[in-house]
Amino acid sequence: MVAYAGETVATALRLLGFRRLRSSPRAGQPRGLFCAMGVCQECVVRVDGRTVPACLEPVRDGMSVVTHVDGRDGLSL
Repeated sequence: MVAYAGETVATALRLLGFRRLRSSPRAGQPRGLFCAMGVCQECVVRVDGRTVPACLEPVRDGMSVVTHVDGRDGLSL
């Protein structure tokens, strides 16, 4: 994956065409980037084993990003 210095994980994923980063726990509804400032927690992903809001996490070389869709691990970058 190619990303630019200063971009967040959410921005990089969105530019690659990913809108859904996880599913809601009860209804399984799609969730992704919403507030873009870390308040709503709708864009949480696992980065190097830590659960973080993708909209606040800066990209860096060699990082591991895992999305959660339908209660299971989804995309892994």
